[in-house]
Amino acid sequence: MQRLQPTTSKLGAILQRGAKEKVKYSFEINQRLPSFNEYIKACRSNKYAGAEMKKNIELEIWAYITNKLKGVEIHKPVFITFTWIEENKKRDLDNICFAKKFILDALQKAGVIENDNSRHVTGFTDKFEYANKSKVIVELEE
Repeated sequence: MQRLQPTTSKLGAILQRGAKEKVKYSFEINQRLPSFNEYIKACRSNKYAGAEMKKNIELEIWAYITNKLKGVEIHKPVFITFTWIEENKKRDLDNICFAKKFILDALQKAGVIENDNSRHVTGFTDKFEYANKSKVIVELEE
C-alpha cells in the first residue's frame, strides 16, 4: 500500500490521502473576538449597537478568510475545529466560543460555505489554549 505525505495547495488546503480522501482548510483570526457578555452589553446599550458590532466583527473576520482562502468554495458538508487562544483565563470558555456565530456567518458571506445549517456544517469542536496573544485558529474538514 502506497502512503502519500500531506501536501499543501496554494489555497491553504491540506490534502491527505488515505483510505478516505479528506480535505482540510484552515485560517487564523489574529485578534481577540468579543465574548457573549460583551455582545449582550452592546445589545442592551442601544438597539443598533449589537447589530453594528456583529457587522463590524464579521467584516474583520471576512478579511482574514479571504486573505487565506481566496477562491475556496466548499460544497460538501464540513466539520469545524475552533482553537481559541486566549491571553489569560479571565473569560469563561462558553463566553469565548460564542464568537463562532460570527465566524460561521462570515464563512457564509465569504462564499466558502453555502450555509451554516446542519446540512453544510455537520458539527464542530472547541479547543482552548493560552498564549501571549489572543487568536482563533479555524480548521474546516470535508
